[in-house]
Amino acid sequence: MPEVQPFDPIAEAFRQWTARWPDQAEHMAAVTSVMRVQQLLLARVEDALKPYGLTFAAYETLRLLAFSRSGALPMGKMGRRLMVHPAAVTNAVSKLEQRGLVRRQMSPQDRRVVLAVITAEGRALAEEATAALNQAAFGLPGMSREEAANVTAALRTVRAATGDIGAAGAR
Repeated sequence: MPEVQPFDPIAEAFRQWTARWPDQAEHMAAVTSVMRVQQLLLARVEDALKPYGLTFAAYETLRLLAFSRSGALPMGKMGRRLMVHPAAVTNAVSKLEQRGLVRRQMSPQDRRVVLAVITAEGRALAEEATAALNQAAFGLPGMSREEAANVTAALRTVRAATGDIGAAGAR
């Protein structure tokens, strides 16, 4: 748990911005708030995953493979689906491979493509870790489903405006 601040640094930054750049104060506060919440949520999610020896990146890798029909995906496709650089996928798969949770193999359809394949142990760990994250409400205890949906919708608007997803932004 982070130490509770005696004052809100974002509110103070907002006050300073309002005095100097009032037309952008709300935008600054929104971005700063999102960045801070990302730090807080990542810490809570990582705490929930710690007993399983997983980081959030490793968990996402296992969960993506467990969701796939065959339990295997090309490493390049994984990077696109996880929205990370290919090197991050390689790093996560390497660490999971050392633990016997994932293995690599050449694609039978295209020998140039390397597949990451979840093992039975990896699938079991993904299920256990998912149960723990669900129990921890993904770091958002006390937030209702409706509130979480509203946050997602607001952030989807930002993602669409920045070109991350199409305007429709299907869920």
